Amino acid sequence: MSDIRSIPEVAGLDSSGGVVRLSPELDVPLTERVRDLIDCPEFRRLSGIPQLGLVSLVYPAATHSRFEHSLGVYRLGLLFLRHLSHNERFAESISREQAELFIVAALLHDIGHWPFCHPIEDIRLDGVPRHEEFAAGFLVDSELGSCLEKDWGIKPHAVLALLSGAATTPSERILSSMLSGPIDIDKLDYLMRDSFHAGVPYGRNYDQGRLIGSLCLNEAGDGLAITQKGKTAAEMMVFARYVMFSEVYWHHGVRSATSMLQRAFYLIHRDIARDEVFRLSQDGMITQMRNVARQPAARELLDGLFGHRRTLYKRLAQFSYYESAEVYEQVARRSYDWLVGCSDELARVLSSRTGGEIHGHEVLIDAPPVEKEVEFKIDVFDQKKDSYRPLEEVSPVVRTLAHEQFDDFVKRVRVFIHPRHSKSCAELGDLSQLLVEAAAGADSRSGNQVVQGNQG
Repeated sequence: MSDIRSIPEVAGLDSSGGVVRLSPELDVPLTERVRDLIDCPEFRRLSGIPQLGLVSLVYPAATHSRFEHSLGVYRLGLLFLRHLSHNERFAESISREQAELFIVAALLHDIGHWPFCHPIEDIRLDGVPRHEEFAAGFLVDSELGSCLEKDWGIKPHAVLALLSGAATTPSERILSSMLSGPIDIDKLDYLMRDSFHAGVPYGRNYDQGRLIGSLCLNEAGDGLAITQKGKTAAEMMVFARYVMFSEVYWHHGVRSATSMLQRAFYLIHRDIARDEVFRLSQDGMITQMRNVARQPAARELLDGLFGHRRTLYKRLAQFSYYESAEVYEQVARRSYDWLVGCSDELARVLSSRTGGEIHGHEVLIDAPPVEKEVEFKIDVFDQKKDSYRPLEEVSPVVRTLAHEQFDDFVKRVRVFIHPRHSKSCAELGDLSQLLVEAAAGADSRSGNQVVQGNQG
């Protein structure tokens, strides 16, 4: 038996004892040392952080936690290791100690997340850390860190290094690609789990087992590839990801709520003790935000999201790259400060056209953030020809949905407005020219500074 397959957690995949049940009908093996980790307060806090945050305002059942997701990712990590341990090149590259580090990293990959983490990260405020950086506060000099060293013989900084993606050797790059890459344990779990809890089929319409069963190493031996038998499953996964972004993550109602939260946090962030608040549950963070929201604008936005009556802003207009390239390119990938300035300019323009008084916080511009999603680039290994080819070369589906920039398909520029102004503004008709005019005004105010997106 491979040394990796003898790791207690991996071996536990074939055991009926020592498991916890996870939806949808999944057995997750829990050894004593894993139980000790997940019982630490630093890990337990994840049970108070919903995986999808504001999505539940549109999909009411999507209230599952990052605790649940982390267990699902851990289980998939074990499945990856069990399958790849049969691959001679993988077994020669990855030691038992490295495999155990990967197991721990899979379980703790979201340990630095706080409530509404991704929307807040996207606005890139000074003093707001990336969640990967915030993870150090839960791993170093903590009960969780002590458990790592005592039960696993693993230093917390080794986990942080793997989670940061700062790989320098081929073996480190292999493990990093398993955690964060085109086909990784994080995506495979959240697509399935988010789809299940949202009550939609989109993220589950691919053969996950066959995809895992096709995993192998790439030609360079420093990352993952798939064999030909996984091609169709990979195509379906690409499509599943596209539809989940289109219909769930970037659903217009979800993005309305996201825009409201971002503007509210932007208004109050200097009044928040971030290190303290980011350690709270979602309910605790909401309470703290509402407590410090002294400005009427911030209070109104937060009341619309979390008050007794939900009041989401209405979609006034939207522009995709393929339908309105000029407008899209004017607004997408800008800094959040610029978007706020553009919203203020648009509110001024709309006020003059409607004859009403529309405040800056009542018009919100939602645009694709500076950082882009990771593109779906993975090779297909033809065993008969002993050759590797990019999946996008052999698949028209992937070439369409991934070779061209994924974000441009699913992430639109949208204008949202407070319901009290929606009727009068909708009567103005095509808003593209008004938005271009507002963008020009924002450019003149900001010195025309455009932040370029990051492909990674």
